[in-house]
Amino acid sequence: MSKPPSSDIGLFEAMYTARSLRHFKPDPVPETLITQVIDAAIRASSGGNTQHWSFVVVRDAKVKQQLAALYRKASDYASAIYSSRPRPEHLTDEQYRQFLANSGHLWDHLAEAPVILIACLAKRDPPERATLPERVQARYDAHLANTLRISGSSIYPAIQNIILACRALGLGTVITTNHILYEDEVKAVLGIPENVATFALMPIGWPTRKYGPLTRKPVADVTFADRWGTRWPG
Repeated sequence: MSKPPSSDIGLFEAMYTARSLRHFKPDPVPETLITQVIDAAIRASSGGNTQHWSFVVVRDAKVKQQLAALYRKASDYASAIYSSRPRPEHLTDEQYRQFLANSGHLWDHLAEAPVILIACLAKRDPPERATLPERVQARYDAHLANTLRISGSSIYPAIQNIILACRALGLGTVITTNHILYEDEVKAVLGIPENVATFALMPIGWPTRKYGPLTRKPVADVTFADRWGTRWPG
């Protein structure tokens, strides 16, 4: 694709209004738009410019039903965790109730989304310890542990681009990860190789609910100047 899709909204409008949407019309999403969304995704940065991402676009009804059953199973497990967590302080009881209700809707209706997009990343084997300089070998265990923490940095920027591209095109989506609790079964349904991990499952469709504005904590409440605890003046 030589150029990005046209859009009537600006970047900041997309960022400020691209809320998590889980309710969709049954209307199909044209293949050309899904291609545009993924083309936006692959403009993101990736670690070492490896671009070792891949995307599975599911539109087949039977496959969506299989994924929905696994997602429902995983969400039943996750719901027990959600119910045991305290309500975030910045949310009212009603806002938190609505969040749980919206999440629950997707648990029951995932198969109805016109498209389910699974964002994947190929695993890369680390170098053999013996091939590395001694100073690197000395802290290699810490390096490997850190690698597990940062692996998502090569796919989550692409996922954010998917969210923004959907907003620009009038589509809705949400990033979900519950399926990873049963990832082996999800990968078996989709034929995903062993050396590839899934990082998000995203329903995509024409939304039946409105975009933002979004409610967020003030910048000054989450930002420090120069060191932790020194309040940002903005």
